Amino acid sequence: MRMSETAQAATAAAADDFRMITFSLGGKDYGVDIMHVKEIARADKFTYMPNAASFVRGVYNLRGDIIPIIDLRLFFHLPVDNVTSGLENMLILRIADRVYGTIVDRIDKVVGAASGAVQPPHPIFGDINIKYISGVVEKNGGLYIILDMLRIFSQAAGERPPPLPSPRHKADAERAEAAAEEPAPSPEAFPITIDDDPTPPANAATAASAAASAAASASAPAAASAAASAFWPPDYAAAVKALLPDLPSKSVQAWDIGCGDGRGTYSLACVLRERYPKARIKVWANDSDLLAISRAPNLALEEGEAPAYCRGFTKRGKMGYHFTRAVRDLIVFEYHDVVNGNHLPPLDLIVARGLFSALAPAHHDAVLRAFGELLKSGGLVILDENESLPAPAWQRVETDGVNAFARAPK
Repeated sequence: MRMSETAQAATAAAADDFRMITFSLGGKDYGVDIMHVKEIARADKFTYMPNAASFVRGVYNLRGDIIPIIDLRLFFHLPVDNVTSGLENMLILRIADRVYGTIVDRIDKVVGAASGAVQPPHPIFGDINIKYISGVVEKNGGLYIILDMLRIFSQAAGERPPPLPSPRHKADAERAEAAAEEPAPSPEAFPITIDDDPTPPANAATAASAAASAAASASAPAAASAAASAFWPPDYAAAVKALLPDLPSKSVQAWDIGCGDGRGTYSLACVLRERYPKARIKVWANDSDLLAISRAPNLALEEGEAPAYCRGFTKRGKMGYHFTRAVRDLIVFEYHDVVNGNHLPPLDLIVARGLFSALAPAHHDAVLRAFGELLKSGGLVILDENESLPAPAWQRVETDGVNAFARAPK
């Protein structure tokens, strides 16, 4: 009888071919495939990243590795428990070749289940968008909602990172399972370094960029902002200024997509201020690359770096040359992905240089619809020289040096 019970137990254990780390969010139990879990940690200090999405708590120094920290409660708009000790519970996840820290309410234990017992998600789990749930499973009287971390951190719509199982990731999973049975390390084991320089270190910003871009999903590749991370050449700035029409309104609204670290946006703002000296100007500057956009509001320049048409709007400070408030106040830098909806006022000008070259073709139609809905009559769209908008809905504007388009008359 004892041998029979032992055999049954062994059979049951073998059937539990899926293991997950369980945790709670907003009072509900969740699980994540243990193959994604690198380790477990607790911490209470994160380096703030300006202009990051609301769910990005900052970056963290994990034994010398700068990793982005995402609060899953904020990502899913769930209530946040009061933390009396100040320490946050974190799952350190490895998604493809990147590492992220995710904050949860409480980390419980390792739970094994049969993969065949995992059921597809049901719309009844309304706290979280069903697209982020890979399944649900009942085990030992508890019901666990299994999050699809690949989808949460996917970098492009319809595209997923490569599968994780490998000897390296198995070793991480085994360490995570052992850690789940032990007290979490103290925060002193993971010192955080905060730089007084308003411009974050490159490796920290790179990590946060990966987090924000991935968690927001469907991001245009960073190549879209590469061209924007440079000031406009003087002849190009002059050509844009000459192209801009007289406007009946005293308000000018512009949208700079893929603004990078802001150099191109500052070029645009300077040109607009020179062209419309008395107008109320607002430039909405977006990028899905936090590495770049986190530097933009406090962009520091070397002496002589700004082109001549911008130098009248700069002044010297402790960290180098900066743009004056006369230009900075014209710009709203925001972490945002153009494919995830765009809530903007009617626009006079859209600058999207390099966007369509970098954006997946599946998203082109949605972005074009947004352009058509947001652009005022007589408004312009400026693209890179190798890009175009489809006729007959759009017409090329004949000009030297600037590739511009306007909506065709109806």
